[in-house]
Amino acid sequence: MKKIETSITIKASVEEVWQVLTDFKAYPLWSPTIKYFEGQPVEGKRCAVLLEPPDGFKIKMNPRFLSINPNCELRWKGELFIPGIFDGEHYFILEQAGEGEVRFIQGELFSGLLIPFCKKLLLTTSHGFDLFNKAIKQYVEQKD
Repeated sequence: MKKIETSITIKASVEEVWQVLTDFKAYPLWSPTIKYFEGQPVEGKRCAVLLEPPDGFKIKMNPRFLSINPNCELRWKGELFIPGIFDGEHYFILEQAGEGEVRFIQGELFSGLLIPFCKKLLLTTSHGFDLFNKAIKQYVEQKD
């Protein structure tokens, strides 16, 4: 198993960050890596997601939403082709970091047979997380 995790501090309330994170239709306005959600994510259900990491490699996936815990956590799991080959459990966690600040954590737990052969993809993923984190910070902080 391989874990990638990034974080950023956003000057806003947890509720403000959650509002932007879960306004899935607005992602094309600000997200550099998650281009859209087809349908409305529901816990336990699948939803089509279009990812466009910084290397330009687009992928449409249909992850199952594991947790949609308001103002706290959004988590899904996707598989490449069939489960066990290359699986990723993606998560966003919001933590109160102080007066008017939120620690926004984004990460992914990768597992499967292809993990040892995907070092470049994992590096690109980390860079994509950083881009997303900076974009949501800028978008949320400019809304004030």
